[in-house]
Amino acid sequence: MVESRSALNEWRSFWYLPIAASLGYATAVMYVYSMGPYIDPIQQEFGWSRAQVSSGITIAAFLSALFCIPIGILVDRIGPRRVGLTGVILMCGCVALLGTATGTQANWITLWCLLAVSTMFVQATVWTSAVNSRFVASRGLALAITLSGASVAATVFPILATWLIEKYDWRTSYMAMSGIWVLVTLPFMFFCFRGARDQKVTKAAPIDKDTIAGLTIAEGIRSPALYKLLMAGGFFAFTAIGIVVHFVPILKDSGTDPLAAAGVASLIGIFSIIGRLGTGFLLDRFPSHLIGAVAFVIPIFACLLLIYDGSNPLSQSLAAAIFGLTLGSEVDVIAYLAAKYFGLKNFGALYGALVMALSLGTAFGPLGAGSIYDHYNSYVPFLILTAVMMGASAIALLTLSSTPTADELGAEPA
Repeated sequence: MVESRSALNEWRSFWYLPIAASLGYATAVMYVYSMGPYIDPIQQEFGWSRAQVSSGITIAAFLSALFCIPIGILVDRIGPRRVGLTGVILMCGCVALLGTATGTQANWITLWCLLAVSTMFVQATVWTSAVNSRFVASRGLALAITLSGASVAATVFPILATWLIEKYDWRTSYMAMSGIWVLVTLPFMFFCFRGARDQKVTKAAPIDKDTIAGLTIAEGIRSPALYKLLMAGGFFAFTAIGIVVHFVPILKDSGTDPLAAAGVASLIGIFSIIGRLGTGFLLDRFPSHLIGAVAFVIPIFACLLLIYDGSNPLSQSLAAAIFGLTLGSEVDVIAYLAAKYFGLKNFGALYGALVMALSLGTAFGPLGAGSIYDHYNSYVPFLILTAVMMGASAIALLTLSSTPTADELGAEPA
């Protein structure tokens, strides 16, 4: 049985864990948020379409999605620490290998298949599982800090990649970016990333998993909430990640200077930090499905700004800020709702199914945006599609029923 603790005690005991987990999650999405600056130089060198360049993300995210549930089960059994640390090393190494691309499709696919293997071990399930096991009273804020790793990635990697490309070249940029990141983050994660399940595997008397409240996998599969969360997460990831990956090209197509476009794109990361922390604060105090629905609606206004006034620097900045606020909340909302509706007993497996939907959206969103641009020579149709799918995601969250009681989750009496 998980002992009830106040939010203050949770932070006093485990303040470092969400920070370490956020670095891990930033590593998990570095290949997504750094892609924008690489699209043009790779396209120019190899003569590929934007869809061909973006296909790498599709390969990695799709193959990763196939193993979301097995990885979740692995985390439930051996703990997130060993899975996550292994994944960080693999991810940085595989991103560096992208700089060795030869220009053939076979080589490009092979490199991204290798990267796909590394993504399996740095999925959101790994980082949120550890944090959920340590935080109850302040879970919303703790998850917000954890998933702010994506905000860090969206802020740091476009600027770092663009600077390294302009100073050296895109190949050196991939290698240098990965080397810098692993040297900065891995030591802190090694000493500070440890969840409750990691602690129990080092003790002679492990905690019985049956004492942890939560639905069985079969009960979770029968829950309507699972499918509504799958829909909301998948639709959101498809459109939002598609926009973020192509945000620099979207601005450059309107006549914006490359470095200036990267600077505007970095606002997505800055505001996503605000969005995540604000969402985490609100999730601990208000109905979580309502908070999520509101967060999923506001990107519609950003789409309208880019469609009708996309060459205006102010509109570009406002759109980046709005996308950032929402990008700072989607995974937080899904992870928080998953813990509330499914409990922690099989959180890795059931949340793994939701991560699969997010990964599939990530896989096909950038490819879809690139394909639409190649066909129409414009991103406007994709922006319209984004507005429609964001609205559908918000409706899915609004129609969620009340969260299960402790008895329904199988919690033991205090």
